Amino acid sequence: MTNFSGTFSITEASSPIEAGPAGTRTGTGTGTAGLDHFILRFSSSATSCHGFWHDASLVLPSALFVVYLGFHARSNLKKLSHRRSYVMIGYYGLLWFAALLNLAWCFLQVWQCTPGKQAAWNLLSMFATSAMLFLEISIAAFLLGENYASCLETLARTFMVSGLFVGVDLLLKVIFIFGFGVPLFLDAEIADRGKWGVWFTHKLLLTAAYGYILFVHFSKWRDKLLPRPAFYNYVTVMFATTAVMLFACGLAVTGTGFGLWLYNLAVVCYHSLYLPFLYVTFLADFFKEEDWLLDSAYYSEMKDAGFFDADWE
Repeated sequence: MTNFSGTFSITEASSPIEAGPAGTRTGTGTGTAGLDHFILRFSSSATSCHGFWHDASLVLPSALFVVYLGFHARSNLKKLSHRRSYVMIGYYGLLWFAALLNLAWCFLQVWQCTPGKQAAWNLLSMFATSAMLFLEISIAAFLLGENYASCLETLARTFMVSGLFVGVDLLLKVIFIFGFGVPLFLDAEIADRGKWGVWFTHKLLLTAAYGYILFVHFSKWRDKLLPRPAFYNYVTVMFATTAVMLFACGLAVTGTGFGLWLYNLAVVCYHSLYLPFLYVTFLADFFKEEDWLLDSAYYSEMKDAGFFDADWE
């Protein structure tokens, strides 16, 4: 994921070389040089690589969402066990898995700027993004299926299809990163054309998929899709997000600074807001106290049908 502030770490890499002789000329010996080296190393690895506000905008929303899930976990698990919906159980477990991986990814941003941690950072980034991509694909595949039912067979088929796509995506990322040396997740490598070519293709495929769903929804074939307004609002938001990322990648290929900044902003929004947005759209209503509302709806329907007319006679 790109971070425009990562460019500053390149210019500061030579600072310790200049600070060393200066420290020896002051008469304080190697102590000052060592202190300067420590300060500059800390600044390069922790501050200038990302920036405080960048890290805070990632960590705070992700941590708050995990806390929210944990606070409601007991009541949610009771409802899941009571209603026995395999679909909701599967997606709730996936949401927890993706949220924890994403939180770790947000907390460990410094790894990509720390020598010796790049391989671990690449692995963490691949698994964190793959978990979120699995949710994206499986949600779309399940809701676009012809048989929308809470059955284990439908869920298993959806997860198999989603797992196939995500597995291919993960394999290609492994080949590009460890085989061809393309720095997909290293923010310091902002001018690598191969990196932006890969991400441009990746976002192009996602944008085309979301665009196709919207096209069918607003066409004469819309009857073949499910009448779920919340799902199409979700698709609209995801289409806009991937389109912005696609546009930013196109600009970043040419080395445009605005494209790097825009892509970094989109990545921060995606990692901090996507999982809460998915929860609110598809899972929140399931965990609400709906029994009283459901009884009220049944009563209104029966009253309109005249079942209680005899009470007034």
